[in-house]
Amino acid sequence: MACYRTLAVAIGLLAITQLAISRAAADEATELFNGRNLAGWTYHLEKPGVPMEDVWSANDGVLVCTGQPAGYLMTKKNDFHDYVLTLDWRWPKEGGNNGVLVHVTKPGELGVWPKCLEVQLASGDAGDFWVIGTTIDVANADQRRRDRRHLNLSDDDEKPLGEWNQMEITCRGDEVLVKVNGKLVNHATHVSQNRGAIALQSEGTPIEFRDIKLQKLK
Repeated sequence: MACYRTLAVAIGLLAITQLAISRAAADEATELFNGRNLAGWTYHLEKPGVPMEDVWSANDGVLVCTGQPAGYLMTKKNDFHDYVLTLDWRWPKEGGNNGVLVHVTKPGELGVWPKCLEVQLASGDAGDFWVIGTTIDVANADQRRRDRRHLNLSDDDEKPLGEWNQMEITCRGDEVLVKVNGKLVNHATHVSQNRGAIALQSEGTPIEFRDIKLQKLK
C-alpha cells in the first residue's frame, strides 16, 4: 500500500509542477456562488416536482444542502474546461455522502446522475474518483480501482466533523488533480471527456458549501 501511494504521489507532484506555469498565467477567479442566492445555477432531482429551494438555499454566504431528495445543483454554464475549482465544505451535523461533479454532460446516465467525473466528498473518503459514464486512468489501477471507484492516495486529510475543509480540483486537458486541505490526494489522466458543467450533489445528508470559485487556465 505504501509503495503504490508513494509512486502515485510522485507522479501527481510531477503533474502539478507541469501545471505551475499555466496556473501562474490564469485569469482572476470567478465566484460561481455569490453567497446571496442561486443565480447561475439550475438543478435536477429524482423527484422532479420538488423546488430547488427546498433542497439548496443561500444563508449568509453559505450554500446549504438538505441532502433530500437525491439529485444535483448544476451551473447553467455547461462548457467549463481548463480551470482550477476551489470550494469549502463541511458536515454541519453528521458525516455522509456527497460529491463534486466535473465535466457534466448528458443527464440520466446512471439513475439520477449525469455523465461526468465525480470527485468524492463522502466523509472519510474525500478525493476518491467515481466515473459515471466516463473513463479515466490512475497510477496503480490494479490496486486502486474498485469498479467505478478509484481510491484516493490518502484518507487522513479531512478535518473533524463540523469544521470547514477545502478542495481544489485542477482540470487541464484530459487530466484532473485533486487536493484536500492543501494536500494532493488524487490524479487522473486520459479523462474521456474534458468539458461540461460543474455540479454539487444532494445525496442523503445535510452538507454546506462556501467560497465556490473558478479560475480559468490560459
